[in-house]
Amino acid sequence: MSRFAIPDTVSGRDIRAIRKKLGMTQGEFAELVHVSSKTIERWETGKKEITGPVTTLVKILNEYPQIGEDYVIPERIYPLRLWYMSENRVCTIIDVDERSRQVKVYNFTRDYMERAFGKEEHPDFEAYEAFLESRCFPESRDKMKLILKDLDLPFYDPLLIIEKTKGKMAEDDFWIRIER
Repeated sequence: MSRFAIPDTVSGRDIRAIRKKLGMTQGEFAELVHVSSKTIERWETGKKEITGPVTTLVKILNEYPQIGEDYVIPERIYPLRLWYMSENRVCTIIDVDERSRQVKVYNFTRDYMERAFGKEEHPDFEAYEAFLESRCFPESRDKMKLILKDLDLPFYDPLLIIEKTKGKMAEDDFWIRIER
């Protein structure tokens, strides 16, 4: 007997019902649960009971249907987008308009220690600049000019340094992907 109040199986009807409840196509639902569109189609049209992790996902999505929306990657609103990652997980997306000094942040974790700006939900441009500086070596570092030369950079600029180093630091697993 199961120790959890989650069914051991779900039916194709259950899969279709939760997909419709979420307002998703088969392809979108397949992306959410990390299977192929063909698998969703086979599940929904088949008579066989479905087992595995999807049973837990269906239970959670039925109880908290908004959770799917919480993890949708928003359209980019500014020219620059930074993906603050922990290994292969998206923690924070930062959209930046450097000209108007505007910053928009999207957090994909509730753990403040994994967010780019911690508890701060609406950082200003100065906080963004401080974040960039925190993800590269300090400007006062000894032999900085040699490091810049190794990176093929003419001067100290945190964003340019992060483009070269991905903002990786020896003491953690975070890194940054930049989209322009």
